[in-house]
Amino acid sequence: MSVETQVAVVIPSWNSAALLPALLDSLSVGPEEVELFVVDNGSRDGTLALLRERGVRHLALPRNVGFAAAMNRGVAETKAPFVLGLNADTVVVPGAIGTLLAALSADPDLGGVQPRILQLGAGGSTDISSARLYSAGMALTADGRAIETGAGEAQVDQWLRAREIFGVCGAAFLMRRSLFTEVGGYDESYVSFYEDVDLNVRARIAGWRFAYVPDAVVWHVGNASWQAGFDRPGAENARLVARNRLVTQAKFMPASATPRIVAVEFGALVRAALRRRLLATLHGKLEGLLRLHYGLWERRRLAEKGDSTDASRWLGVDAPRLSSGER
Repeated sequence: MSVETQVAVVIPSWNSAALLPALLDSLSVGPEEVELFVVDNGSRDGTLALLRERGVRHLALPRNVGFAAAMNRGVAETKAPFVLGLNADTVVVPGAIGTLLAALSADPDLGGVQPRILQLGAGGSTDISSARLYSAGMALTADGRAIETGAGEAQVDQWLRAREIFGVCGAAFLMRRSLFTEVGGYDESYVSFYEDVDLNVRARIAGWRFAYVPDAVVWHVGNASWQAGFDRPGAENARLVARNRLVTQAKFMPASATPRIVAVEFGALVRAALRRRLLATLHGKLEGLLRLHYGLWERRRLAEKGDSTDASRWLGVDAPRLSSGER
């Protein structure tokens, strides 16, 4: 790494040999020099051979420890003052890193920025003009669920304007290392799913802000490695989301929202039954209830460090209705 390198790119991977070449090729295009580091979660598909062949600095873990722990390990192994977190199934459009870095460097109160994340379909088409959105920034519903704004929608004018957002999507974001260090990185007990929501909440409580930078573009398939790693990936997803959402809500949601949360979570069980994921969702909710004491303990700890209204005031903002990006 040269002294001029400002950005560390951290990529968690898991059986991503078919995905990583496109991402690594995209990072090699453009003027930005980056400190590249891949954390492999126990792949068995040739990912490690690919990384060795390409000379990519990496850490090979013996098993899958989850996205949160992998990101924390990658950040700890790098030094650049800004961290670009990328999922293995992303592709970076040339110039995106420099655009994100310029936006973040221009405002010292910003903790992180997110690009315009576009949905990369099965055909692999990269025609930006016709692509659908994957995320134009993370938002919260009034009951504390997270959504990716604009998910599945066409790129109309409202998604092409820069703005402050509640938080950044974990699939592609640029964050100050100082923020990551201050809040203690990702909460590894989440394993995967909602770990980015939780980090956004804790950063907001600590007084940090986030912004959406649509001039920077990143493509994203979405859950590609996850789909390949489980016999029933949808059920495992449902379990972790159900568990982790309850814990996150316990950390910052106002007590007055409890009846709304109960009603919404009951509705989630009905939807899970219709999708044949009821047992997995029930399992997750029971795990979440057993971890509520941890969420409430964290709530008290965070109250000593900042103001929870810095997160809860975003409830319902940018989320007038549920979208396909609901978590």
